[in-house]
Amino acid sequence: MRALPFTRLSRRALIGRGVAIFGSTALPAAAAVGPAPYGATPSSRQQAWQALEFYGFLHFTVDTFTDRDWGLGDEDPAIFNPSDFDADQIVGACRAGGMKQLILTAKHHDGFCLWPSRYTEHSIRNSPFQGGKGDIVRDISKACATHGLKFGVYLSPWDRNHADYGRPAYVDYYLNQLRELLTGYGPIHEVWFDGANGGDGYYGGACETREIDGATYYRWPEIYGLVRRLQPNAVMFRDYDTDVRWVGNEAGIAGDPCWPTMSGEPYTPALGNSGVRGGRLWNPAEVDVSIRRSWFWHADENERVRSPANLLNLYLTSVGRGANLLLNAPPDRRGRIHAADVQSLSDFRALLDRTFAHNLAATARISASSSFDAGFAPSNILKRGVWAASENDRAGAWLRLDFAHAVTFDLIRLREDTRYGVRIDDYVVEIAQGAGWREVARHSCIGAQRLIRLAEPVTARAVRLRVTKAAASPVLSEFSLYRLPEIVEDPVIRRDATGLVTITAVGQGLDLVYSIAGSPPSLPYAGPIALPGGGKVRAAARRRSSGLASAVITADYDIVKSEWRLVSCTGDNGEGLLAWDDSPDGTACNAPRGQPLDVVVDLGRRYEATGFTIQRGQWMPYGGAAPDSCQVWLGDDARSWGRPALEADLSGLRQRRSLARIPFASPASGRYLRVHLPRAVDGKPIISIDRIGITTV
Repeated sequence: MRALPFTRLSRRALIGRGVAIFGSTALPAAAAVGPAPYGATPSSRQQAWQALEFYGFLHFTVDTFTDRDWGLGDEDPAIFNPSDFDADQIVGACRAGGMKQLILTAKHHDGFCLWPSRYTEHSIRNSPFQGGKGDIVRDISKACATHGLKFGVYLSPWDRNHADYGRPAYVDYYLNQLRELLTGYGPIHEVWFDGANGGDGYYGGACETREIDGATYYRWPEIYGLVRRLQPNAVMFRDYDTDVRWVGNEAGIAGDPCWPTMSGEPYTPALGNSGVRGGRLWNPAEVDVSIRRSWFWHADENERVRSPANLLNLYLTSVGRGANLLLNAPPDRRGRIHAADVQSLSDFRALLDRTFAHNLAATARISASSSFDAGFAPSNILKRGVWAASENDRAGAWLRLDFAHAVTFDLIRLREDTRYGVRIDDYVVEIAQGAGWREVARHSCIGAQRLIRLAEPVTARAVRLRVTKAAASPVLSEFSLYRLPEIVEDPVIRRDATGLVTITAVGQGLDLVYSIAGSPPSLPYAGPIALPGGGKVRAAARRRSSGLASAVITADYDIVKSEWRLVSCTGDNGEGLLAWDDSPDGTACNAPRGQPLDVVVDLGRRYEATGFTIQRGQWMPYGGAAPDSCQVWLGDDARSWGRPALEADLSGLRQRRSLARIPFASPASGRYLRVHLPRAVDGKPIISIDRIGITTV
């Protein structure tokens, strides 16, 4: 049975109800005076987690060497052999980027263990890495301790390798592995349970599909209890019913608002994104996103690493909305963070440091509508303390900053003291203008942190935060103003179905430059570029006044296929092979088990072709693999085929995700394209591909 194509949403467990044992409604001892807390409040471990704000994911396993994002479970441990592994380089690069914790994929869905687990042979112990004596979990844990970072582990509940997955015995195995990780590697600060549960896999050679009920199969109370006993200070991440919830997407965007509470209702991504105002459980959101398009390192993404400006936007839409940002920075096949990722992280840290280097509010005279008592005066906020309004001061409560000289700002930071709960619903920020006030921002929810980026800088001698709706009197620990450093946003490259490429950028006074041959962008962009034959487009934006430039953005395009029509295909999803854009849709075309894949396409008109393009399946079923060879014809009808234009070995596709471009020995002409793929590599029973095409240049 062919597995359905997975998206990140479909591989999250989206069922079950919250269990009311992870939040707290009692005020911690450190805040035993002052206003009575409102609603749910964080536990001490949740408070410590929230203070991290920004930390890292390390996706690293056999997938790094097979060029996949999901392993099938049948990988030979011998393929895991980093050529120049350096835990200090990995952790040091992340620390230089501003991360305060790292979570390592100790075991992903393929079941391969990055530590020498006593309970399986599918581990690093049976790899050639360090002569079978290696232990990546140990090395990353020690490097985190050396560099002052907290350490966490990801242990996938789903295991496509283990023979007992889907049966009760597997949960015992899982608990044993979790115990190894929680007792052998020092303090663990976060335990990450992915929501991917069940599907097709190797399963010890059974090679079948196994479905489970993710809410009941794993015996979650035992798993949670084990973590609490062995690592009581660790927070747990899962879609629901743990300390930290999933934000519901992998785009780096928390909801606006994103409430830190939930009520135990069935989880959905939309609910995870927004939270529940006044929910009975303290269950804040974690935003997981990768610095690349994919979770594991792939060579074809070295030019597509997120820029510092892009990372700042992620920070503002995650940390800036009260969530924590978990940014993946995957090690490459050397066992190091790639230079492009290192540079982007370092530059992002510098950008963040410049952003928050000078709090303009520090010199202000501060006043408020009221105070709970002298110990909660508004001046406390300027001394890292807490202001609390009187208990009957809710809607209409205000906090005001007055300056001796006008200040110019475009970023506002607000914090509630969450030990007292989330008390404020709606609020506005205003600046003094003439004899009145002008609104510059209006939002809901402050919570642990709210960063408000204004559309443009404003200048004022007085700034006011005014609460318009509140469940309880305000308790705030920060009201700060900042001026963002000069930033040029990354341009966006798009191509439509006719082959027209457009380049756009956000901001005023910008010039756009581009190239279409992979060279540094230098051609002035004046309008859409016709690129029906495909190519590599590179673009950048530059501000005229200062010369400051954005990152260089790259997009690769195949030949336009708007006129192409599938004539015949022996496999499923043949139409998916004709995708014209640069991003496979994640649904592979698979030949019948044990059979060749033969495809015929009407190109819509006669082409003079110089070569052939093919891309292996990305989300293939178990038993799927790249083709080992191909024959390609071009002809003037869909029935008669002469000598092939190409006969080629494709075995190299097994470790290549990107589109392969194979030239013909001499140009070939025709309106019809036929591709014959006789076998899959490594004797696998199913040929799986995402895309085919031709080149004309």
